[in-house]
Amino acid sequence: MARGNQRDKAREKNLKAQAGQKSKNTKTGSEMQRDKEAVAEMMRQKQAAADAKRAEAGAKK
Repeated sequence: MARGNQRDKAREKNLKAQAGQKSKNTKTGSEMQRDKEAVAEMMRQKQAAADAKRAEAGAKK
């Protein structure tokens, strides 16, 4: 009989934890697109820096 109470308590705790979690994306389409473009620009800059470093290392050899 004690296990039933333990199971109920665990179920209540789990439901409370799930209710506190963010369930879905709240960004609009334009916000999401803007974020994607910002990340893409950062990656382009990183790639350009890596290419420049690689070219510089190749020129020294």
